Amino acid sequence: MLFYLIVLVVTAADQLSKYAIRSMLEVGESMPFYKDFISFTYYQNTGAAGSTLQGGARYLGILAVLFIIAVMYYRKKGLIRGFLKESGAALFVGGAIGNGVERLLYGKVTDFLVFYSGNGVMNLADLAINLGVLLIVLDMFFSLRKRTVAKNVQ
Repeated sequence: MLFYLIVLVVTAADQLSKYAIRSMLEVGESMPFYKDFISFTYYQNTGAAGSTLQGGARYLGILAVLFIIAVMYYRKKGLIRGFLKESGAALFVGGAIGNGVERLLYGKVTDFLVFYSGNGVMNLADLAINLGVLLIVLDMFFSLRKRTVAKNVQ
């Protein structure tokens, strides 16, 4: 149940935030948000992260659908278990849906979060995907550590 709640919240927040940006700003227009930390600047990305694979949005959208199907299959088989892995997968799926919908419908993704640390432009779906990957990596680390400790005890 938590999995689907996370997917729903991430997808809804992503789509609503993108709609708000498209309604309030013109492409390239910027609006400061929080002092010297973040601003909202409306960009349209037809590729992937870091503006790679420009023009490949439809293919990336299809890839997102395939990924979502794979995650649902692995969940059904019981291969995605535990709070960190389940939450990470849900964040990743929510982000994949958020960006996938735009890629398939519009051939581009709305990016708008500009962090002054110089890490490019992203959206809430991108943040969810990154956090999801982090949680899955943490789960792998803790699982490996747990197995190592158990092996050393024997």
